[in-house]
Amino acid sequence: MSPVFKHYDLQLVIPDFSSPLTDLIIELDYLRKKRLTGSTPLMIFFQLKNIFHALESIGSARIEGNNTTIAEYIETKLSGKHSSDASIIEIQNMEKAMAFIDDTVSIYSISAIAQGMHSTEVKDRSINRAFVSELHKKVVADLPPPPDGEGDRTPGVYRNKAVAISKSEHKPPEHSQQIDAYMDELFAFINKKDEPKYDLLKVSITHHRFLWIHPFTNGNGRTVRLLTYAMLVKQGFNVNTGRILNPTAVFCNNRDNYYHYLALADSGKRDDVLSWCEYVLKGLKEEIKKIDRLLDYDYLKKEILIPTIDYSQERQHITELEAKILKKAIDKKEIRANDLKEFFPGKYPSEISRNIKRLRDKKMLAPARIGLLAPVQKERRKYIISFNNNFLLRGIIEALGKKGFLPVKD
Repeated sequence: MSPVFKHYDLQLVIPDFSSPLTDLIIELDYLRKKRLTGSTPLMIFFQLKNIFHALESIGSARIEGNNTTIAEYIETKLSGKHSSDASIIEIQNMEKAMAFIDDTVSIYSISAIAQGMHSTEVKDRSINRAFVSELHKKVVADLPPPPDGEGDRTPGVYRNKAVAISKSEHKPPEHSQQIDAYMDELFAFINKKDEPKYDLLKVSITHHRFLWIHPFTNGNGRTVRLLTYAMLVKQGFNVNTGRILNPTAVFCNNRDNYYHYLALADSGKRDDVLSWCEYVLKGLKEEIKKIDRLLDYDYLKKEILIPTIDYSQERQHITELEAKILKKAIDKKEIRANDLKEFFPGKYPSEISRNIKRLRDKKMLAPARIGLLAPVQKERRKYIISFNNNFLLRGIIEALGKKGFLPVKD
């Protein structure tokens, strides 16, 4: 029997005070407001954020059937070459869309972050049709449309034909007028000024309702996971307050669970919608607490950064001398040329400078500065380890995987 579309009203479903979901909401609200002052240097933290964005992008694409491995994608990043592989482009699109969200939903003051303060320059961008259309355009850019690929013939435009959802018994609304009305209702729901304690419920309900509507011909899953990220960023679960947010891991750790709870909520029944919300928020709490461990620099140094250097040296990606310099940079958080004299006994300062330059050319050391802030004076210049776009990236992915931080596994 073919699925039949069944309407149910969009509404804020509120759990009982004594329910586990209420406890989750209270705990997550505490985590959102908690001022984090971890010992991990900001520039290292931002590099980790970029890595997790790449991993999240792989995970989101995997849900839709993309089989690119972490290793394959990392090698593509390290090559620096343009890829014509649609599977790689799909993941790159997700990374670009996440960067777009970071730049447009919440623009923070770099100088405020450098001084350890909260963001002071925030651009509050409403989540509306234009914003979601832009996300969709970025998701499907340069990809062939079905049945040959994961693109869309009308990027950013609501569909004007019926669609079926893979692995789902739910039938989305058919007519373009219905889609317009349902999406307008959803944006009103998102932007309505409710009490902050309902914010996370609205994120969960929005994620399901978007897929229930299925506004685009293709790319709805990737788009809604980005929309979820955008809503969480607006609510304060972002790097501005000292966190790496890893939202896709909530859904891609177990794809079958994701589809199960989505299907459950399709009924529109209160208990089923609340079960979906509990699934989302429980996963979010687990990911936040896991990622927060990386704010402890002693933990990060011992369990992630030093093993990264050892991994790279064992595979001869770096020399013994380079390993010593990088470990010194890790140990001190930031180094000057004078800190390396022990590795160059009897050598002139120019020899130390040349070795620093080699590591800078390899993108393994970087000036200790935040974003656009000017580096310190040349004679007192400081450097930090850099691993975001060089061969150390292989080692850090390996170390993160061993400690259970990866949202996807090869």
